[in-house]
Amino acid sequence: MSKVTKPLTPDQRLWYRRSVTVPQEWQNQRVLLHFGAVDYECSLWVNGGLVGSHQGGSDAFSFDVTEYLKAGDNQLLLGVLDPTSTGEQPRGKQLLNPNGIWYTPVSGIWQTVWMEPVPKQAYIEEVRLTPELDSSRVRVEVVLNEPANNATTAIRLTALDGKRTVATTLVRSGMTAYLDLKDPKLWSPDTPFLYDLKTELVTVQDPFGTTPRNQRPRQPAAVRAAYAKATVTGTALDAVNGYFAMRKISVGPGPIAGQPTLLLNNKVVFHNGPLDQGWWPGGLLTPPSDEAMIFEIDFLKKAGFNMLRKHIKVEPDRYYYQCDRLGILVWQDMPSGFLEGQNVAPGAQIEPLRRSLGMEQFELEFRRMIDRLYSHPSIVTWVVHNEGWGQYNNPRLAAWVKGLDPSRVINAVTGWNDQGAGDFYDIHTYEEEPNLPAAKSNRVIAIGEFGGIGWPIEGHLWNPSMRNWGYQTYHSADDVLKAYRKKYAKIVEYYQQKGLSSAVYTQTTDVEGEVNGLLTYDREVIKIPVKTLRQIHAPLLK
Repeated sequence: MSKVTKPLTPDQRLWYRRSVTVPQEWQNQRVLLHFGAVDYECSLWVNGGLVGSHQGGSDAFSFDVTEYLKAGDNQLLLGVLDPTSTGEQPRGKQLLNPNGIWYTPVSGIWQTVWMEPVPKQAYIEEVRLTPELDSSRVRVEVVLNEPANNATTAIRLTALDGKRTVATTLVRSGMTAYLDLKDPKLWSPDTPFLYDLKTELVTVQDPFGTTPRNQRPRQPAAVRAAYAKATVTGTALDAVNGYFAMRKISVGPGPIAGQPTLLLNNKVVFHNGPLDQGWWPGGLLTPPSDEAMIFEIDFLKKAGFNMLRKHIKVEPDRYYYQCDRLGILVWQDMPSGFLEGQNVAPGAQIEPLRRSLGMEQFELEFRRMIDRLYSHPSIVTWVVHNEGWGQYNNPRLAAWVKGLDPSRVINAVTGWNDQGAGDFYDIHTYEEEPNLPAAKSNRVIAIGEFGGIGWPIEGHLWNPSMRNWGYQTYHSADDVLKAYRKKYAKIVEYYQQKGLSSAVYTQTTDVEGEVNGLLTYDREVIKIPVKTLRQIHAPLLK
């Protein structure tokens, strides 16, 4: 937590200063300084030297600070600018004048910052994992900080089930590798099994010996076969420990003829989950601890939810790790960004024009989000646009995201201005009884938001003097439960009789003046008992 505790206006700069002594054992290595996220634009100086700058409020980035360091104390200085809602950049639900569904703005460092030593010459920068369930294998792409222009640099991969090695291979650096798994254990919310993966940068004897370069095989299969049998010399130059899961998300036939549905591991699974905004009264976008994140995910699982829609926010990496480990499906929204006049009203059939600079930044940050979160098995859906918030070029963007990641399903627009793109037809319906999306022969039908049952509980309100509201507001546990049962009875009906594939209830917790959470904002009161929630949801889990 930064402890800044006051707004940063667009004409101000926020400064962070810190003294750091680099451990003696890090000598003769390169030193990276990592930032989980800084909102929105920042520049870093180390010992008075400008190291670099970054734009983007939700994406992780790093600086190589090796050449700026000295023995003893080192002075780090980070300067931050944030236009918040006066800018066109992705900002989610932050507003300089928060009200209604718009919340207190966040500026500066809001995710973890850490330093790391890496090998001086070459090190593993990225490991990209794609389960290919139908082939019983996982595709692994390992990228170094710079290409290895030789025949003796290789990657050794070892997949483990506990302490037991279940697959291993060697591959030439810069090539895609595949790990074949016999009878793979599948990941699902019911059985969230994770394989461990060790990735090592190693040196091998040239598998082609003295064969001239122009006479060596160039077909990928032949090169892979040769390197798989290569001899490793010495110890690993760098190593990364991680994990992967075997799961598949797709669209296919469902129980209602002519209406496609969502499939998990080639089986029909209804996606039942809350709209999950990830705001906290003490840290706003910053979760207070691992334990707090685990508490929420565990509550949702026990309550009979198997999915959550991460709404207009990118969480710290550890959040997605907990989703992977505990087993909950994640629909990941791209944080929206726009200026007034660039949003689309409900029912509008046009998309306002956007400046090139605004579109470039949105797509840059979208690409970064996908790249950063790609290997998390819990994430099964990318959500391009929410309602009409800054919506533009929706069919193009949906196709672009699908091209970047064919392994997941794409929700092109949740609510309002559907353009016929993506894998979903998704409506928002906050009526006392939710409406049914129209049947679609080529897309799944989903309710991307419904519910919104408000209950302001005295002693647990963020600001008692403001309007504490829900889409329907009640003042007793009995009335809240009655309204919840009524809404979910329609969801069950739509699932069983009409082929509805998913429903997203608003929401996990109260947020500031919105009191339509299943939990209060301080997470101290559960408004409907967990066992009751699970009983209501039970027909959706069959």
